[in-house]
Amino acid sequence: MNQTRKLTYTAILAAITTASSSAVYIPVGFAKIFPIQHFVNVLSAVLLGPWYAVMGAFLTSTMRNLLGTGSIFAYPGSMLGAFLAAVLYQKTKKLGYAAVGEVVGTGILGALAAYPIATLLLGQKATLFGFIPAFMMSSFAGAILGFFLLKVMVQNKAFSGMLHTKIK
Repeated sequence: MNQTRKLTYTAILAAITTASSSAVYIPVGFAKIFPIQHFVNVLSAVLLGPWYAVMGAFLTSTMRNLLGTGSIFAYPGSMLGAFLAAVLYQKTKKLGYAAVGEVVGTGILGALAAYPIATLLLGQKATLFGFIPAFMMSSFAGAILGFFLLKVMVQNKAFSGMLHTKIK
C-alpha cells in the first residue's frame, strides 16, 4: 500500500473515531467505557503499521480535545497502545498479538504514563495505578472488537492478500 493511501486511511479512521467515540459507549457499573479508539488502534496497527497507527491516535486525541469530548489522558494511552499493537503485529503477523499489544500499551503503559500528567501538569491527586482499571476495561473491549472484525475479514478474504497473517 502506498504512502498516500495510508495517509488517507489514517485521516478517515481518525475522523470516524472522533465522530463516533463519544456516541458509542459501554456502561460498566457506574462507569462508561469508550472502546472505539482502541478498536481503531487495532485496525490501524494491522492495516497501516506503527507510525500511521500512532499518527491516527494522535490526530483523534487532538480532535477530541479540541471538540471538548476527550481528555489529555487520551494521548499517552492511545498512542502507546497503537504503537505496541503495531509492533507486536509486525513481529508476529498474528492478530491476537495486535490485540494484546493494544491492551498492554494502553491499559498498563498508557495508564502509568497518565499519572505524571495528572500530578505534575494538572496538579491533581492521583495514585500511580489509579488509571489502570478504566484504561484496561476500555482497551480490552476495543481490542476484542478489533480482533474479531479483523478475524472475520481475513477469513472472508476481504483483504484479498493484503495481509499475511495467522489467525490466533
